[in-house]
Amino acid sequence: MKRLAYIDWMRGLACLLMFQTHCYDSWLRPELHNSKLYKLSQLGGTLPAPLFIFLAGVSFALVTERLREKGMAHGAIARQTILRGAEIFGLGILFRVQEYALGYKWVPWTDLLRVDILNILGLSLMLMGVLCWFTAAPTISVARWRGIIAALAAAAVIALLTPPLWTTWRPKFLPWPLQTYINGLHTYNEPQHWLFPIFPWCAFAFAGLAIGFLVFSDFARRRESLFFGLIGLGGIAAILVSMLFDALPIRLYAVYDYWHSSPNFLLARCGVLLIILSLVYAWCKWGLAQKGFSPAIQLGQTSLLVYWVHIEFVYGRFSILPKHNCSVGKATAGLCLIFLAMLVLSIGRTRYKKEGVRVLRPAARPAAEPAT
Repeated sequence: MKRLAYIDWMRGLACLLMFQTHCYDSWLRPELHNSKLYKLSQLGGTLPAPLFIFLAGVSFALVTERLREKGMAHGAIARQTILRGAEIFGLGILFRVQEYALGYKWVPWTDLLRVDILNILGLSLMLMGVLCWFTAAPTISVARWRGIIAALAAAAVIALLTPPLWTTWRPKFLPWPLQTYINGLHTYNEPQHWLFPIFPWCAFAFAGLAIGFLVFSDFARRRESLFFGLIGLGGIAAILVSMLFDALPIRLYAVYDYWHSSPNFLLARCGVLLIILSLVYAWCKWGLAQKGFSPAIQLGQTSLLVYWVHIEFVYGRFSILPKHNCSVGKATAGLCLIFLAMLVLSIGRTRYKKEGVRVLRPAARPAAEPAT
């Protein structure tokens, strides 16, 4: 499938879930926050962030594998990928500066240092670049399997260290702008589950990195459909194992919070991501995902842009509807408008990019006249 359409479709799904979560959260009247629609909306809103970070890991593996196949040295690959991560991290800082500037006078200056999704995406890319540099090998296959083992180990370590770093092992010796990258403390007395610290969020990136490398394994290339079927079964198994561990009377941690910091919950969420990946692959290969124009694939190709822009028109100064003052119907109409506007923006960005490539591509030279 050209451009691995299932990755774009899955990223587009994350965009759609993100739109509806943000729109209903920003625009619905407070009394409607107890409605079933709002609760379902927020339940769907638990998926976009893990999806984006997980897919960043998958895409990182695909890029790394292709660069290796081209013969690029592992040091150059690490440098290129780490710089890309630094670029995303820088964009995250710029995004916070923009939000502070547009919300000046009612947004606290501490929001400039808030750990948001772009910050952790950038850090995840840099950490994965370091891991791939350490696991480099003379042959691509050996480097791939080293990367798979190291990525799974990194995800497990992050998951296991999250509960104590959120509770009994908090690095209180660090100033809060640094500690917040460890456990999401920010300026509060306790870690905040709505922020995106390294623990546990980077675990999703490393899990995606392992899956991305597995996509390039010999078995996956020979039996691709079977491979993604097994990925889905693995996701179901991960959820069942998570439930089993949660039911055990043994507790490893002094404070156990299943829904926010527990490794069991992170395992279950990874299982959900694997199931979604398997289903999206099937939809793109045998379903209607690639029959004609696909809004999901289109949005997935420009997910960073539509994330950046839609936030300001939903939560920011230029919100298209009055915040916390809308009925379900009015908020739903606003959601449809946001979706269409972001789709148009995405199409425009894609066409502009293609036009730029066409202009920059050297024109074909006419064939030389035969000598006489």
